[in-house]
Amino acid sequence: MKGQQRELNLRFLAQPTDVNYGGKVHGGMVMKWIDQAGYAAAVGWSGKYSVTVAVGGIRFVAPIRISDLVTVHTKLILTGNSSMHFAVDVKARDPGLDDGEPDERLCTHCVIVFVAMDQVEGKPTAVPPWTPETEDDKRLAEYALKVMELSKGIEATVERYVHEGDAGK
Repeated sequence: MKGQQRELNLRFLAQPTDVNYGGKVHGGMVMKWIDQAGYAAAVGWSGKYSVTVAVGGIRFVAPIRISDLVTVHTKLILTGNSSMHFAVDVKARDPGLDDGEPDERLCTHCVIVFVAMDQVEGKPTAVPPWTPETEDDKRLAEYALKVMELSKGIEATVERYVHEGDAGK
């Protein structure tokens, strides 16, 4: 299976323990689902234990309600030497609406990055390469690079802010 599984779907119902007093799923719970789906996808691609190293461009665009049928869809969009970048869409729908057309709505989107690890020494290890072939694949790979670039810019800004804050103490 190593190097074969580019996409993965996790599907389940949002449960009472996932939601706040308003009946909406906590953002932290959605992030947990993203991490779990990303891990399964990373292992499915690399065949190796993998760790989360970054989540970028996360957007919560619609709420998930208690008892919604949730789908977390991951798709590999870029590989490095040991890294794997996945686009993740979290969608939800009321399972009671069965009129033949799925009423799924996009609730959250992000890019999550995993690194495959050698289990003996705990160091990054090579993953099977993936090469974009279609125009859509090329666009998604470019998107992953852009999100990574923006994340590095945010890190640099935070670093400057932290050091400037330390200087005033």
